[in-house]
Amino acid sequence: MRDVAIGGDMIRLGQFLKLADLIDTGGEGKILIASGDVTVNGEVDTRRGRQLRPGDVVDVLGRSARVVP
Repeated sequence: MRDVAIGGDMIRLGQFLKLADLIDTGGEGKILIASGDVTVNGEVDTRRGRQLRPGDVVDVLGRSARVVP
């Protein structure tokens, strides 16, 4: 797992996937999120606009990243 710093106190899930290089395109993120392939803190979340805060852990296709300030 790697730590990925965000510029504020929250970031949306779709944006974070791209920032953390867990996906290549926003379209890919949309598909993976909608199909249930993305978990936040161990639970599937299908909301691309889900707000993430420091400490949240995102997993997609066996890769993970933690939100840090």
